[in-house]
Amino acid sequence: MKITFKLYATLQHLLPADAVDNAVKVEVDEKVSLYDVIDQFKVPRESAHLVLINGVYFGDEERSQPGLISEDDVIAIWPPVAGG
Repeated sequence: MKITFKLYATLQHLLPADAVDNAVKVEVDEKVSLYDVIDQFKVPRESAHLVLINGVYFGDEERSQPGLISEDDVIAIWPPVAGG
């Protein structure tokens, strides 16, 4: 199935060169977990601070569960941000 994968801030450099607006379309298996996708793009798990599917946050305990991702979903990831 096809999904959109987005990385922001200091993680942007991990996207392929053909990424547009911090996003790439990728083909993934139906039983893939969030961590499977995160690992595919070599995002350090400790750097995947805010992980969203279609704007809904998923915590560490949920990220290894298969079947949370559906066709046309958008996964967006932000690193921890200092300051504030």
